[in-house]
Amino acid sequence: MLKSCIESDSHFGRGLITTETVSKGEIVVEELPFARGPKINSGIVCLGCYCNLQFDEDGDSLDRCNKCDWPLCGYCTDSSEHQYECKTFSDANVRFAGNVGEDGVCSQLDCITPLRVLLAKEADPERWEQEVAPMEYHDKERRENTDFWHADLVNIAQYLRGPCKLAERFSEDIIMQVVGILEVNAFEARTTQGYALRCLYPITGILAHNCVPNTIRSIYPSEDFKIRLRAMVDLDAGQPLQHSYTYTLEGTAQRREHLKAGKYFECDCKRCKDPTELGTHFSSFKCSKCDDGWLLWVNPLDPHTEWKCTNCDFISTNEAVQKAVTVMQTEIADVQAMDMSPERLEETERLLKKYRSVLHPLHFIQTSLRQNLIEMYGRVQGYEMVELPDVLLERKEELCRQVLRVMDVFEPGLSRFKSMILYELHVPLVLLAKSAFLAGILTGVKLKEKLSEAINVLKECVDILQYEDSQSHEGVLGIVAKQAMDQLIQSIENLGMEEVVVDNDDNDDEDDDDDDINDGEEKDDSY
Repeated sequence: MLKSCIESDSHFGRGLITTETVSKGEIVVEELPFARGPKINSGIVCLGCYCNLQFDEDGDSLDRCNKCDWPLCGYCTDSSEHQYECKTFSDANVRFAGNVGEDGVCSQLDCITPLRVLLAKEADPERWEQEVAPMEYHDKERRENTDFWHADLVNIAQYLRGPCKLAERFSEDIIMQVVGILEVNAFEARTTQGYALRCLYPITGILAHNCVPNTIRSIYPSEDFKIRLRAMVDLDAGQPLQHSYTYTLEGTAQRREHLKAGKYFECDCKRCKDPTELGTHFSSFKCSKCDDGWLLWVNPLDPHTEWKCTNCDFISTNEAVQKAVTVMQTEIADVQAMDMSPERLEETERLLKKYRSVLHPLHFIQTSLRQNLIEMYGRVQGYEMVELPDVLLERKEELCRQVLRVMDVFEPGLSRFKSMILYELHVPLVLLAKSAFLAGILTGVKLKEKLSEAINVLKECVDILQYEDSQSHEGVLGIVAKQAMDQLIQSIENLGMEEVVVDNDDNDDEDDDDDDINDGEEKDDSY
């Protein structure tokens, strides 16, 4: 039985709280999507599996449904996903034009997911009334964004009511309500092949936001995209369930701007209110007027706040600080646009060193650069993992540990992103241990200690990813991590057996004992 229930709060509105104590990893919400479909502003995708399709300038392609003529790949001719709108388009004789704008967007497909929600409303009116209709859709705020509102009105509401002949079934208001519910509450998911779509989960979607979440969600494409929400950490009874609706590794200004633009609220969580972001200094600058001071904003919730040094009297404006951030982000974007190459890796290292003189070591820009480097070390030509010298293996280890320091604060417990960094970390740990052992720097005992550390890193990775769909990218990584962990455990067992044999053979001769242990270590190459 799930240990959560819906409760209304004067500050957050409807949300979920725990009904009893919950242990880390326990499921608190589990539900199937009310509807699912293509993401907004997508290109032309198959309406069955969401793979990208190619249409020529005249909108011609063989990848069409043989009933309604809308995009459908050859593998999805009998797709149950597409059957509902298929009848709508066939009855109205509405053809798919196949037009794509200069931005790569096919606006004609924007109507698909709202239409699927509307058809699900007719098929399951009780669930609509109890779970979906009460969901927030910020009608007033969306109407104030005139251009986007008008585009949705024309491309979706008027298109469905006009050419698709649904005016008698769905009012303009109900269609725009559905559009708003999707915009504010839908989650992105991935198929087992990795194609993106969006799903509407009425219960999970009402979770309150927090920039330090206490839940983690996993979507299972192999189970009709069922979502399971688990506790990231141990929770007390009556505790609000909270999720992050923005990227936790952004600074406070960037997170709050994203939430205001996309979710129509301004976050005032504990992390957002703290100038040091819970002691991480994730947005802090070095003071330009003294050696030991950090430049912190006085009130992070005020866009007009000043920034003051912790050590001297220097003051700066928020506008000046954010302009500096924008300049750095532009420079980083230019480097990230480069192909994965040695030049890109070296330029990223240069920027990390360059910004060291102006940013706190754990600043979100520095953390982002470290993430990029973690991905490149071991994958870029000339920097492949098996060819990395010890100094660069140590560099990758250091980068991983620095990012994990931040993750332990912002995503404690079962963090999916943390698991990725843990997997990256175990490789240099193993290779450095092997290198030191072969060089005679490590004894067998010390080697086992180093390999045990790598095993513990992998175990934490596996413990996090064990809850993922086995066919998803994360689930596959969890399986690979488990295999790597088991191999390391076997390596330690093999090493231990060889040492026992040595001890039995040379129990009376200390010098011979040392020589035989070294011989045994050199023979074992399984790690």
